[in-house]
Amino acid sequence: MGRQRALALDDTVPATRHWEVFHEMLTAERNASVNTIDAYRRDLKDAADAVRAKGDLADAAVDVLRGYLESLSRQKLAPATAARRLSALRQYFKFLVNEGLRKDDPTTALDAPKRGRPLPKILSETEVAAMIDAVGQEDKAAALRLGALMELIYASGLRVSEVVGLPLAAAKRDQPFLGVRGKGSKERLVPLNDAAKRALAAYLEVRGSFLPRSIKASPWLFPSSGDSGHLTRQRLGQLLKDAAVKAGIDPARVSPHVLRHAFATHLLDHGADLRALQKMLGHADIATTQIYTHVATGRLAALVSEAHPLARASRSRKP
Repeated sequence: MGRQRALALDDTVPATRHWEVFHEMLTAERNASVNTIDAYRRDLKDAADAVRAKGDLADAAVDVLRGYLESLSRQKLAPATAARRLSALRQYFKFLVNEGLRKDDPTTALDAPKRGRPLPKILSETEVAAMIDAVGQEDKAAALRLGALMELIYASGLRVSEVVGLPLAAAKRDQPFLGVRGKGSKERLVPLNDAAKRALAAYLEVRGSFLPRSIKASPWLFPSSGDSGHLTRQRLGQLLKDAAVKAGIDPARVSPHVLRHAFATHLLDHGADLRALQKMLGHADIATTQIYTHVATGRLAALVSEAHPLARASRSRKP
């Protein structure tokens, strides 16, 4: 509760009334993660700062909010980012109406920005293997830790927040599945292949070297000396980019999320069922999972175009 209070009083929170009670609702009623709450805070702060000359965000009229969204377009902000900010505004004003803090919801008259859904970035199976092999060039303990992290994500499709936040209790030896607490505190089982189990067992032998000197034990599978007590998402991202460089892969193409995409795409390439993949990824809506079918279809079309003998013959007949 102390941290919540600090957030509410910190000068980085939105300069708008009712943020504190909205924040408490997200925490107490929705059990929202710190990352989710921080995203709301950033998006509402941006809107509050933008409309401050015309009054408090909580009192904003439809035309004021519409002007704010149009300003995002003029700034050439990505449609996905603009859509996320509108979503935050909708949640905020819906809360105000439900709590009797405002009579009307101005966001009901706002149109969402049009956006195409980009296909996920992916790595080939050969590239993933090259990155895992490149990890062996690191210091032994660091190599075993990064190897375990990569194998876990690639074997199970874990989100970055899920893998860095795994409890030590999750690392039971020789188990075929891993219990994961995902978005909205929903639990699911994800598979562990033999490579992931071997990598995890090897890492556990050196895990003690990552424990901060001030403590003798940690509840986290991947402990760290940072404030969270475990490896951060940002640090894992840096480690993966380092491995990409060593493997001769453009680091801009690599992130924990890209490794998760590789897991999904490669499973579909090998005939995985879409419903089973949805459960493994922890997607609430199968439409989110279906985007990987577009990736697989696109890759197949490109392969046919490049490799099919009739396609090659057609190109050779062109003047």
